[in-house]
Amino acid sequence: MGFSFWLAGLRSFSKKSAFSNALRNSSYLKKFQFSTSQNNLPSTIAEKCKTQFFSWSSSLLPLALAASAGSLAFQSQNIQPSLCEPSNLDSRKVSIGRKSSTEFVVKGIHKEVTQELIDELKAICQRVKALHIEDMDVVVEPGIGWMELNEYLEPYGLFFPLDPGPGATIGGMCATRCSGSLAVRYGTMRDNVISLKVVLANGDIVKTASRARKSAAGYDLTRLMIGSEGTLGVVTEVTLRLQKIPEHSVVAMCNFPTIKDAADVAIATMLSGIQASRVELLDEVQVRAINIANAKNLPEVPTLMFEFIGTEAYSREQTQIVQRIVSEHNGTDFVFAEDPQAKKELWKIRKEALWACFTMEPNFEAMISDVCVPLSHLAELISRSKQELDASPLICVVIAHAGDGNFHTVILFDPNQEEHRREAERLNQFMVYTALSMEGTCTGEHGVGTGKMKYLEKELGIEALQTMKRIKTALDPNNIMNPGKLIPPHVCF
Repeated sequence: MGFSFWLAGLRSFSKKSAFSNALRNSSYLKKFQFSTSQNNLPSTIAEKCKTQFFSWSSSLLPLALAASAGSLAFQSQNIQPSLCEPSNLDSRKVSIGRKSSTEFVVKGIHKEVTQELIDELKAICQRVKALHIEDMDVVVEPGIGWMELNEYLEPYGLFFPLDPGPGATIGGMCATRCSGSLAVRYGTMRDNVISLKVVLANGDIVKTASRARKSAAGYDLTRLMIGSEGTLGVVTEVTLRLQKIPEHSVVAMCNFPTIKDAADVAIATMLSGIQASRVELLDEVQVRAINIANAKNLPEVPTLMFEFIGTEAYSREQTQIVQRIVSEHNGTDFVFAEDPQAKKELWKIRKEALWACFTMEPNFEAMISDVCVPLSHLAELISRSKQELDASPLICVVIAHAGDGNFHTVILFDPNQEEHRREAERLNQFMVYTALSMEGTCTGEHGVGTGKMKYLEKELGIEALQTMKRIKTALDPNNIMNPGKLIPPHVCF
């Protein structure tokens, strides 16, 4: 998020003259593009900073960002074209939102950043600022990864319950409103952030809420910022809700003759009242990839994985109830594990699923879908998508957070073959439109960026997009915050 802001702030404060240096560097700022993803900052944590310099620097970080943002606010209002200016799109003859279109509305731009910048960000943006054990919350900076945070919290018997990709940082997770496999039990990022500190485009530093667990005081600015993908402000501090590490857990796995049977069991489990912490679905192609990658011999059929938590007795009771449900829906080979090492080995299968796919085509790239539908439509969505995927010449893998209706497809394609790319885009678009026809969404957790802007009008309606545009214009009139992302460029009001 906002590498230009980070860079100007860090360098200007290191020279002890923040505002003047930020102004002087403002022309340099415009060379950088914003990018938003769950991996918006490097995931590898450097050694924990132990010098007073880092503590001093991190406390000044919001001010540095404010000075940088303020300097950009004084620039010419022609930094970026209006979001509803159609000229650059017309020249490329891109039809926005047409059902037959497989083009992106706006092509993203990737700019390399220096290792020096990455090292500075690691040093200043990754230390835990305050842990309140009795309140079960923690105040962190946006560059810390969720895995590193949980390593820090483990000795206190606490953990942060969202688990997206291994490299995800807290800042990126806020930007995309991500979730993960535990969302079925603990909710998404919007449910687990208590408050934020955000630098706005004009340089104002906003605290979105107090540290209270609930509040009815004014507009919910926290949820406005979460999922805004860096288009409304730069997050500099996050207060997170924590959970107790469960006393006991059981991991179970079972097989099915068809993917619809597996999806039906996921739905039946949720309707039974069982509070599973994870319900993950893998199709036979994904299991085949896991076998290749890990030299395993798992049955290459649709597979469900569960996790149950609580007391030892409660976890076992949940396991037995689900085992009965599985047997009623053609399920077989129900196995479960309680030993820590055995559980780790089972979940390793799921956690490394994406990387396992590349063992089937090491030189290919992956296009990953991220649709989500109301739970009652999940089985139909997966069945219809699977028919289309199996008929494609490309290798397509299905994996789902089946407990909350979120469905991913990994489509492997040769980036050097245009017909491969277009087929991958066609399949992705087929699944998006199928999900939208079932009152679903084009993105359950990965975000919009530029690639999914063309679906938003069909999903939300032009009135919702115009409202978003008004909010964007009010908070960022010069369009300096991640320009060209999230809101389709044809939206005017």
